[in-house]
Amino acid sequence: MERTRFAAAVAADHPAENLHGERVAKTQSRYICQSCGEAFLRWEGQCRTCGTWNSLVETLVREPTRPRVAGRGVALAGTGDPPVPLADVADVDLPRHPSGIAEFDRVLGGGLVPGSLVLVGGEPGVGKSTLLLQVAAGLAAAAGANGGWVLYASGEESAAQVRLRASRLGLLAGAGGSGVRVVAASEVGRVVELARTERPSLVVVDSIQTATLDELEGPAGSVGQVRESALRYMELAKGDGIAVVLVGHVTKEGSLAGPKTLEHLVDAVISLEGERWATLRLLRASKNRFGSTEEIGVFEMGELGLTEVADPSGAFVGDHALGAPGSIVAPTLEGSRPLLVEVQALVAPGGPGTPRRTANGLDPNRLALLIAVLGRRAGVALASHDVYANLAGGLAVTEPALDLPLAIALASSLRDRPVIPHTVAVGEVGLLGELRSVPGLDRRLREAARLGYRRAVVPRPSRGGRLPEVPGLDIVAVATIRDALAAALSATRESEVAAPESRETR
Repeated sequence: MERTRFAAAVAADHPAENLHGERVAKTQSRYICQSCGEAFLRWEGQCRTCGTWNSLVETLVREPTRPRVAGRGVALAGTGDPPVPLADVADVDLPRHPSGIAEFDRVLGGGLVPGSLVLVGGEPGVGKSTLLLQVAAGLAAAAGANGGWVLYASGEESAAQVRLRASRLGLLAGAGGSGVRVVAASEVGRVVELARTERPSLVVVDSIQTATLDELEGPAGSVGQVRESALRYMELAKGDGIAVVLVGHVTKEGSLAGPKTLEHLVDAVISLEGERWATLRLLRASKNRFGSTEEIGVFEMGELGLTEVADPSGAFVGDHALGAPGSIVAPTLEGSRPLLVEVQALVAPGGPGTPRRTANGLDPNRLALLIAVLGRRAGVALASHDVYANLAGGLAVTEPALDLPLAIALASSLRDRPVIPHTVAVGEVGLLGELRSVPGLDRRLREAARLGYRRAVVPRPSRGGRLPEVPGLDIVAVATIRDALAAALSATRESEVAAPESRETR
């Protein structure tokens, strides 16, 4: 073993040369420990340097080509540009390829940047391949006038299966039938060679977990294969100026499968979220080097694939009758887009044992905090009750602005008193029961007024702040959670509304 490692070290110190005496880049496979970085010639269960188990990952080790100085073995450092003041750096206007899908372009910041590497992840069956096939067809239609087209490399399906999906989506008759070219290949070298020879505007790889390299022995989906395949596609994107979109799978914990370096390599990480039983899908960016990570795109899954939702606020507000206890509408802010969501709560007497706390689309830690604050600061005792909280429409929101609406919904359900009709609420709740203002209050309230709401309960401004003026909206500013409950809840219980009719009947 020691002789083998010594021979490998000698070979690395004396690389091969071509006929002109230049060093030639060599590609070798090594097993690198992910904990300490030690290299081995073959896989071993335990790293002998740091003692970590199952940390060796097969990796291609390339030796870069360096110019040699005559008579010496030391390479000269490259002469780069001198340092430039940040204010004097020229502003570069990044061109973008519009996909024709406004919600997709919104999340990316305006479209796909040439030379960018984008990773799209999501649960199985959520619609990743459907979305990217529609994006490919839309980009092919937009770039068709300039001779652009899209290469769709499928490692999971055959070309006939991709055509069947395109036919179901109605993409064969348009630009998708001629502007999207499909190749059923998982070997990265072949896809890269096709892209460099044919020069498409976009390369879609479905998926990175099925990509393989002939130089590596590991199976498809292994850490070494995924990382090295992503590196090859990054070289294609950066070196040839071709936009590349990778489809990524997720683990049972909900994170993207593969090494964490996969997310560090790419320029943007896009996630398609949604329940398989629901029709709404949300597109979010957790990383974006060319735009904001706070924008979301809203789609609806139908027979013709994913369609854009024209009015997202209306999609997340329930159609129940006004006056139902335990429900209130809250204006949230996702990036630059205000959304109205319905916050629902159900409080029921708890049985023996620990009471249940269930949150769907909400942070369960914030729910537990609000239950404690309501019991201590507002006289709403929920410690012995089962509590269920939900956001209508399958939306997931974690911002603190939902504290006040959730607290009002909980108190409304417990007291069986509905919220005053056409009322919205927004604000953060502190541990002392005080209310704190939230950013973008003006945009939130204007969206509520646009949808017909006439009353808003908000935190009282502090430090000389002023409330926004929204035509047609009565803004009620309160300082504490106790005052907010008095301003939002109706004075009449729901069970008392039908009481007069029953007495008249008798």
